[in-house]
Amino acid sequence: MTESGAPAAEARDDSPQRPAISGRDAPAAPVAARRTSLLVTLVLGGLTAVPPLSMDMYLPALPQVTAALHSPAATVQLTLTTCLAGMALGQMIVGPMSDKWGRRRPLLVGMVVYVLATALCAVATDAEVLIGFRLLQGLAGAAGIVIARAVVRDLYDGVAMARFFATLMLISGVAPVVAPLIGGQILRVTDWRGVFVVLTVVGLLLTLLVWRRLGETLPPERRQPGGLGPALRTMRDLLADRVFSGYLLVGAFAFAALFAYISASPFVVQEIYGASPQTFSLLFGLNSVGLVAVGQINGKLLVGRVGLDKVLGTGLALVALAAAALLLMSSGVFGKAGLVPVAAGLFVLMSAMGLVMPSTNTLALLRTPHAAGSASALLGTSTFLLGAVASPLVGIAGERTAVPMAVVQLSCAVLALVSFLGMCRPWQRKREGAAGERTGL
Repeated sequence: MTESGAPAAEARDDSPQRPAISGRDAPAAPVAARRTSLLVTLVLGGLTAVPPLSMDMYLPALPQVTAALHSPAATVQLTLTTCLAGMALGQMIVGPMSDKWGRRRPLLVGMVVYVLATALCAVATDAEVLIGFRLLQGLAGAAGIVIARAVVRDLYDGVAMARFFATLMLISGVAPVVAPLIGGQILRVTDWRGVFVVLTVVGLLLTLLVWRRLGETLPPERRQPGGLGPALRTMRDLLADRVFSGYLLVGAFAFAALFAYISASPFVVQEIYGASPQTFSLLFGLNSVGLVAVGQINGKLLVGRVGLDKVLGTGLALVALAAAALLLMSSGVFGKAGLVPVAAGLFVLMSAMGLVMPSTNTLALLRTPHAAGSASALLGTSTFLLGAVASPLVGIAGERTAVPMAVVQLSCAVLALVSFLGMCRPWQRKREGAAGERTGL
């Protein structure tokens, strides 16, 4: 047994519980059809893709918005900040709600509000109104992120859950890459308001799919009673679990390193190393392909053969080594480094995230079957908050040096490793589990 009373990951049943998907609130029943499983995967993947689509599809339109609404660029930038803040805060609200009322109702309400808020963004008349609607869009869109993770926890366990998270990366990993491209193509035929129209249509389609095809996955007997007070106590108890908090910090710091790359890479690759926008787009796409490919290798080949903690530890070590190499190259220790070695370091760092992210989510949620919504909210909010902190730090020394990016990435990687070794202590839990089996506990 683990410290919180949950079985260790190695001792859990790894067979998936089949999803309830055929009716509005249909009870869970075995579903053998491969087509049905694919539909569930696509719906959950679409829900996790809502945040990058909402953020990144809008990026090419920022100059247009500034001109059309006659607002300073700094004010229009707040439309990104408020959407991100809404997604972080919204998860803390929706997660406990889904533990109390089930997954389906909060998700449907959130998606309906997301569709309305996105449609209102398309008709905003000034920047201040757009900022308000973007905040509402982020708050509502958070329902898709947090509940998708909780649904995966309801339906799957152990190795099966890790494989499913790796599969979701096919969608959530590609979304940030294609979103700006889609946004750019939309701007070729319409203005910035058309981006929000497309997002409205996407949100409406996802809402209809959830309503028609995704049944309730949390039965009434497993729901958490009470209101705000019990929800806060549940979150307090989750954070009091040293191992869960360790995985939470591992995921948050790893995501912060990823955010540092996303924020700094356009300036590092183009301004410092002289790459063209087309070359930057190619490198960014290759890095995303690396992340998705390693995630699939993890899910198809490693999970079930190698312990999740070993996979996570290996991924963290690779991230730290890549960040250290980037720091040495950017600080000139090896002389003036060219674009190729720097791009190789970024590729390794990004690809290693395919080992880190699914494993972290799985190991954290394995400990929280009783409060998957609250646990998912804490995981999501922590990653958004630390990512938001890391982003501005990469530009602290200006746009002509890559040292701040590498320092932030290495610091986050080291802190993730320290959290993993100091708080999760997988070797200790393995010994405790073996001792429990010998004593019959």
